[in-house]
Amino acid sequence: MIRKDHIEVNKEQRLQVAKLQVMSEIIARANLAGNLGYSYDGDRDLYQALGYSRTLTYQNYVAQYLRQDIARAVIDRPVNVSWSGPISLVESNEGKETELEKNWRKLERDLQLKSTFIRLDKLTGLGRYGVLLLGFDDIQKIEDFIKPVTPGKRKLLYVRPLGESSAKIQSWGTDPGNDRYGKPLIYEIILLNPEGDESSTIRVHYSRLIHVVESAMENETEGVPRLQPIFNRLQDLEKLLGGSAEMFWRGARPGYSGELDKDRTMSTTMWDDLQDQVDEYENNLRRILVADGLKLNSLAPQISDPKNHVDVQIMMISAETGIPKRVLSGSERGELASSQDAAEWIAFVQSRREGHVEPHIIRPFIDRMMEYGVLPKAKKEYDIEWQDLFAVSEADRVKIGQIRATALKEYCTMPLAAEVMSPEAFFELCLGLSREKIELTKELNATSILKDQITEAEERMVEEEEKAKVVKQPIQRKETKKE
Repeated sequence: MIRKDHIEVNKEQRLQVAKLQVMSEIIARANLAGNLGYSYDGDRDLYQALGYSRTLTYQNYVAQYLRQDIARAVIDRPVNVSWSGPISLVESNEGKETELEKNWRKLERDLQLKSTFIRLDKLTGLGRYGVLLLGFDDIQKIEDFIKPVTPGKRKLLYVRPLGESSAKIQSWGTDPGNDRYGKPLIYEIILLNPEGDESSTIRVHYSRLIHVVESAMENETEGVPRLQPIFNRLQDLEKLLGGSAEMFWRGARPGYSGELDKDRTMSTTMWDDLQDQVDEYENNLRRILVADGLKLNSLAPQISDPKNHVDVQIMMISAETGIPKRVLSGSERGELASSQDAAEWIAFVQSRREGHVEPHIIRPFIDRMMEYGVLPKAKKEYDIEWQDLFAVSEADRVKIGQIRATALKEYCTMPLAAEVMSPEAFFELCLGLSREKIELTKELNATSILKDQITEAEERMVEEEEKAKVVKQPIQRKETKKE
């Protein structure tokens, strides 16, 4: 028989172990931050000399995202392109819509899931993780959030994405024999009240949340914030851009040095009057200085172009994030990017869809919905279909068609071309058509030839009928004259 006091002791021990683990991780991070930027056995502190922040928090990343353009681009552009186009759940390719497909389409439309997932993805990238709060219909009062989701057929009323600062992990699984070992059990969620700016704190069971992590290493519940590896470069950009603006502001309008005539002296009144004139000139209240015996010399402005220095910082940010430099500093869709940049960008986004968006956001959500009866369970495996990023644009398709038409014209007008290379080989090797397209071309060509033959036969029949009418008409007229 297990005594109650033994259960309490074991529970307290597990709690103490969890606290020690958390404290150990905090100390390890503090030690790591304390060792950053030192060289020459600690004699030189690069971070202090260069003005870098040694310890970064979630608030640092959010502030940088809200105020700096490149920081915002690093977070937003991969997310926006990753979620571009429609998202379809496909269970069957037989052409008939299944119940799962139908219910998913309705759920996605009613709760605007795509826009919610985009917000969740951005919040996840800002911090070490993000969560999606699932508002099931079994909540009657605020205290029910800490309970597991009630089994049975549930209805999802709302979803709400939250960042790391609004979803703090309160307790962890400490039982090595449980599948939740080392994973969060209870979250402390901070929500803004609908009636005002005041916030409320609720404790939420893990079954009511989708926990999303990107760039996880050993710790499956926490990843690396997207801005953390490039934060120093972002600060360098602030120095360069802010410094260049200040340099232009001060250097574009030259300063002046005054040289007093050696035979003149200035009284206190004259000096005060000159000082007033200088103040008015500096504040754009006066454009003329009157100073008898004082010679003003213009100082040479010192302005340099910061473009090369800024390009170096952008290049380093691009190298770490995987976002091509032209895409990072150009438009969101990458119209300014070269063909190589565009290809790399598409490959990057496709990899992100397959490695993060689908396995860490969409599928966990769909599986959770099927688990609690919001969606019917899949009879077979289901697939997620995205808009084809590699699809040729309409303009490119027209351009390719023109090039192929020119090549085909040259082939058809060249004597003995078919003997040197068969039409099928020309279609495949020179025009780059697939075997399916070649077969389709042959079918269409055969159909066109058949139509031409039918048309020619019909035209011949019409011509013969017209000739027959012409022959019969004179005969009818002669018979009429005899009568």
